[in-house]
Amino acid sequence: MTTVRQLIDRIEQRLAASDLFFGHGTDNALDEAAYLVLGALEIPFDAGPEQLDREVTRSEHESIKELVNARINSKIPVAYLLNKSWFSGLEFYVDERVLIPRSPIAELVAEKFSPWIKPAEVKRILDLGTGSGCIAVACAEAFPDAAIDATDIEADALEVARINREKHGFSRRVNLVESDLFSALEDRKYDIIVSNPPYVPDEEMRVLPAEYRHEPPLALEAGAAGLDVVERILLEANRHMTPHGILVVETGNGRAALDAKYPRMPFTWPDLEHGGEGVFVIPGTDLIPQQGINMNVQDIQDKK
Repeated sequence: MTTVRQLIDRIEQRLAASDLFFGHGTDNALDEAAYLVLGALEIPFDAGPEQLDREVTRSEHESIKELVNARINSKIPVAYLLNKSWFSGLEFYVDERVLIPRSPIAELVAEKFSPWIKPAEVKRILDLGTGSGCIAVACAEAFPDAAIDATDIEADALEVARINREKHGFSRRVNLVESDLFSALEDRKYDIIVSNPPYVPDEEMRVLPAEYRHEPPLALEAGAAGLDVVERILLEANRHMTPHGILVVETGNGRAALDAKYPRMPFTWPDLEHGGEGVFVIPGTDLIPQQGINMNVQDIQDKK
């Protein structure tokens, strides 16, 4: 007889003894083991003793054994093995067509991007590079009176976003658009533009742990400094902002490079209580005008 609790303990030992990287929803072997076992058995994470002390059936044990072997031998993240992940307190379907949700932007969504904008004024939101749709859906949940456009350059990613949009009942308020950033949005304007774009520098891409190799490279890699996509957003967002709008972008470890390249841009880098770094907030009125796209950086800054 093996209970759920005992199985989690055994799997923790196997994971801890293996050459694994924990960074797709957990940061240690125990949490990863609980994620895998409870997720596979459809047991809530806040389960009580009755569920944790029940016996695991033979078929359940065999199924979980296969998952553990795949996690250890192929370095597949648990989220892909279970096709489920969590973001902003909501469950999402995920597979290898999209990044696994883990952005610290979730904390800002929960706070309704306060104090940088008045939630009652938010009527239109844009999620650039939506992937699984997790940010768009979380925004729809946080702003019940807002319409959300969610773009992605990959049609396959939008299929996953469509699953999650329907899963959470937001088919009418979350509009999915196949677009290379703003290219298909014409002159639409937004109160909030939010993005977790690719931001991994080329050199870092070459040394990422094996787990990241299961994620779509296009959603990670972003040139020599990791700023290729972030800079495009900065240079193109101005014409899509309402007068009181804000831009919120995750840059990972790119904060220093961005501050160095745009020293006069008034980025705000919030302190995030639940971890994560490299998310900036900036008012739309402080963004670089689109006519500056073909100018060099110093010329743009001199015009401000």
